Amino acid sequence: MTELTDQKQTTLAAIAAATTLDALEEQRVGALGKKGWVSLALKTLGQMSPDERKDAAPAIQAVRAEVADALDARKTALETAALEAQLASETIDLTLPPPAAAKGSIHPVSQVMDELAEIFADLGFAVATGPEIEDDWHNFTALNMDESHPARAMHDTFYFPDKSADGGEMLLRTHTSPVQIRSMKDQGAPIRIIAPGRVYRSDSDATHTPMFHQVEGLVVDRDIHLGHLKWTLETFFKAFFEREDIVLRLRPSYFPFTEPSVEVDVGYSNEGDRRVVGGHGDAEGHDWMELGGSGMVNRRVLEMAGVDPDEYQGFAFGLGIDRIAMLKYGMNDLRAFFDGDPRWLQHYGFSPFDQPTLSGGVGVRP
Repeated sequence: MTELTDQKQTTLAAIAAATTLDALEEQRVGALGKKGWVSLALKTLGQMSPDERKDAAPAIQAVRAEVADALDARKTALETAALEAQLASETIDLTLPPPAAAKGSIHPVSQVMDELAEIFADLGFAVATGPEIEDDWHNFTALNMDESHPARAMHDTFYFPDKSADGGEMLLRTHTSPVQIRSMKDQGAPIRIIAPGRVYRSDSDATHTPMFHQVEGLVVDRDIHLGHLKWTLETFFKAFFEREDIVLRLRPSYFPFTEPSVEVDVGYSNEGDRRVVGGHGDAEGHDWMELGGSGMVNRRVLEMAGVDPDEYQGFAFGLGIDRIAMLKYGMNDLRAFFDGDPRWLQHYGFSPFDQPTLSGGVGVRP
């Protein structure tokens, strides 16, 4: 035990004198490694009698603990000193001039989302979000979509092999409508929200991608009717496209979650090879463009969201963010939105300082 005490004192002195982590590691291996003197001392316990072991074991363990604590303390001190030295030597000159050309830009989708939020905030809408990985009930069932609805098909929807807690299917949401259900269940009525975000469907061509962006709006209150829906959309499109000659047409359609349901068409004119929103469509409908779907919220949807349909009515609408961005800023291929080509981003991107405002214009380019 006298030899063990001497080795401990020598090792503790060497640890205290260590100036680098490598030197400290040498002391750790020499003492606590497989062939270190503390480890060898522990191995001798098996050769001792029970009485000898009863006295020696606590003493050796105490030495081991004291050496280990000294190693940890010295390591912490060395690491702290190294960090302080690094912080003292590394400086940033904030007076350096900015680069000659701006690096990076705001993606058109992000810019259009900001424009949407700015316009609808002025109309009293809040922005709501929800999970992109949804369960079958919120994505389909609560929206009055029966089991045989085509949207539930495997070739249209990205399903997960795992089930939800109640045994239902899990999937990548196919629209942002589940956000409406969750918001109504959480907040009740009256409610006025927009739900922008990413959605996923199995489709890919020049005007469709497996992942795209959508904004849906919901208003639930007393005495709501289609006139409120048309006024809201017309006001939005006038602000978004910054034109007063916007004319909308609500065309009868069918969606499981609205009744009655209407497609939203907007009149457009041709400027060269580009369609520009504005102007009235002709009598035969050759100058109308479909931009989204809408309608009065189905009674069954209100009931499943916990809202009394005898007291409240509401309207909902959905628009493709990528599509209206293409229309507004003259892009002709949706796939380019997600290619990450810096040339495309440099051409169509926005300055970080170009914040959309109603007073300054939501579509001002940098």
